[in-house]
Amino acid sequence: MKKDIFIDTNVIGNFSSQLDEGYKKLSLWLSNFNHNNPENNAYIVVSPKLISEYSRSLQHAKQNQTFVVILSKMQKEDRRVMISNQQIKDFQNVHFTKSIWKKLSSNKEDRDHIPVVLLSERKFALTEDENFTFDLRNFPKFKASVASRPQDLPFAE
Repeated sequence: MKKDIFIDTNVIGNFSSQLDEGYKKLSLWLSNFNHNNPENNAYIVVSPKLISEYSRSLQHAKQNQTFVVILSKMQKEDRRVMISNQQIKDFQNVHFTKSIWKKLSSNKEDRDHIPVVLLSERKFALTEDENFTFDLRNFPKFKASVASRPQDLPFAE
């Protein structure tokens, strides 16, 4: 099983804070790569839409190069799990019934991120968005682990 994690756009600014011990540990875990022990490497779960969100957010945040470096390094090391737009659409067609659509509290962009998290192996998400958190935790037939702080997720285990 890949040690994967979804990182929402609303937390990437926290990677620049060198005072936050949780983000220091997460950054180290994401950055570490071992060719000899690949099952312990970190993977980031993304989609084309999430990559676009990252780009939009980071182009205005020149001070936060930490996440850019980590994301670039992970891409070069083939440690991104890409969930395609077609996979998102297929998931929504199967699992987003009319009653589920009505119960969702997250915004449209995050509704496209729900399948990204739920299609990942570990279903770990780091986000500060309460509505997105609610939708992930309450999505029928899936169990996602969602936290607003890295230390509240067993990401390295």
